[in-house]
Amino acid sequence: MENAYIEYFGKPSGEIKHIFSPYRVCPIGAHVDHQHGLVTGFAVNLGIDLVFTPTEDGSVSLRSLTFDGPIDFSIQEPAIVRQRNWGDYARGVKYALQKRFELKRGIKGVIKGSFPVGGISSSAAVLIAYVMAFAQANDIALTRFEIIRVASQAEREYIGLNNGILDQACIALGRKDHMLMLDCDTDDYRLIKRNPQMPPFEFGIFFSGLTRNLAGSDFNLRVSECKTAAWNVLAYEEHPIKPFDKTFLRDIDRDSFERWKDRMPARFARRAQHFYGEYKRVREGVTAWETGNLEWYGRLSFESCESSMNNYECGSPELIAIYEAMRQTSGVYGGRFSGAGFKGACIALVDPARKEEVADNIKSRYLERFPQYRDSWRSTFVSSDDGARFV
Repeated sequence: MENAYIEYFGKPSGEIKHIFSPYRVCPIGAHVDHQHGLVTGFAVNLGIDLVFTPTEDGSVSLRSLTFDGPIDFSIQEPAIVRQRNWGDYARGVKYALQKRFELKRGIKGVIKGSFPVGGISSSAAVLIAYVMAFAQANDIALTRFEIIRVASQAEREYIGLNNGILDQACIALGRKDHMLMLDCDTDDYRLIKRNPQMPPFEFGIFFSGLTRNLAGSDFNLRVSECKTAAWNVLAYEEHPIKPFDKTFLRDIDRDSFERWKDRMPARFARRAQHFYGEYKRVREGVTAWETGNLEWYGRLSFESCESSMNNYECGSPELIAIYEAMRQTSGVYGGRFSGAGFKGACIALVDPARKEEVADNIKSRYLERFPQYRDSWRSTFVSSDDGARFV
């Protein structure tokens, strides 16, 4: 990466900084962070590399080894509207940081991803890398949760994705051989060390060949449907109605939902059903992880995916085909769609001794149904890792 920097910008007078921002996987706890639910996740040992040096004049010059075209702007000027290219993530971070700090220095940098876009939160990894780089260049000290909040605000308010903080939290807080359990309502979290009695496993990532743009998918619609379900219960219970952006399913107890679920439109009830089911699965998943019961943890991940399909109603035909192949493959403990479940990838907990057999079997089953993705299909195996850091 340092050689790529020198090729684009020449040899700098000072030190080239290097940030590694990992991707993340979430076996249990999907689609609930934006409703202030409970989530689990891991940072993994693939991710985004960003090398950079500060610029005194405030200029930002970025080059990518993944995407085409240069990105150039001033960090001192107000953030303008989205340009709809890969530079929007850097502009979004500038936008969010400018709400908190005066930014004077920019960066020259080169960025690279280590896996195709889609399903393992590459966007959140990129955003956190830029937050850390712009903060370092401007001598701004941020706590881990401040990094999470800035990156989340950039994605929500600038990129236009109404997400929660699951992705950013896994990437910023992750620790090797630990599972993150985060309460997205209180921001309380635990990093739970892997039980030494747990069998070995790796995460399989099976990329469908389809990239995705969540801001153009049904992601935001699902968020609104969850909030509408909560609004329905508040109305039936004759409780005060909160503003839509302040309404979350976490504020609605399950007994109230059960009393009224048959009165509301079925699609809204299904969204809430997923939320309450996932809340229970996360709590059980923590117990499974703490006791080293990988088979139980894997089953919960499968159940999470079933609910995502049937209650949350996400999952392209391609992702469903991968998921069905995973369920039919020995050596897979569990798994689900990764990310929001619109195109992208699936993740699985896999016995390392059988991972080549697992990869071959899933690929064969998938390409039998979707041969058009033969050239873009990819699979890889990763392990848990520490969170975003300077290398």
